Amino acid sequence: MTVDKNSKHKATQQKLKEQVDKGIAAATEQRGVCILLTGDGKGKSSSAFGMVMRSLGYGQKVGIIQFIKGEQLSGEEIFIKDNYPELPFYQMGTGFTWETQDRESDICAALTTWEEAEKLLKNPEINLVVLDELTYMLAFDYLQESTIINAIQQRPSHQSVVITGRGGGSALRDIADTVAEIKNIKHAYENGIQAQKGVDF
Repeated sequence: MTVDKNSKHKATQQKLKEQVDKGIAAATEQRGVCILLTGDGKGKSSSAFGMVMRSLGYGQKVGIIQFIKGEQLSGEEIFIKDNYPELPFYQMGTGFTWETQDRESDICAALTTWEEAEKLLKNPEINLVVLDELTYMLAFDYLQESTIINAIQQRPSHQSVVITGRGGGSALRDIADTVAEIKNIKHAYENGIQAQKGVDF
């Protein structure tokens, strides 16, 4: 019985390996990718910062733009500014829209922040650009969708860009090479548990 199980397992894994190898061989195009991390679940920004760590590990140059966030320090911000002070890290700094309650001011801040994002998207020395919470700027109509789409499409060919936030619209999904939707099943906050340092911020 054990021999049969081992034989079946080996045959199954061999077929799987053949499929994986075939997929790797078929991927012949070498260029940067656009990744959209969306959905109502936790972990979109965390995933983006995971890619930041990967890129830095390979000695690549990274630029980070954070829309929405910025009033409260985060662990990733502290780590990067302490260990990679030369890394471009710009935050809109207004906090959440329900805190500012000032649409005109938020739009001005979004435009200023987008100017910084455009600099990174035009810089051939930057390997990875993170546009954290950018989708909200489209949802709130703070930035023009066509401007964002054009800048992403016209970036240096080797440059990858990661966009996070709920929604984002069909145009952004269409130009993205990879789209992942994180679904919320349940969250500690819903049970009255406070956000945890090192986990949530």
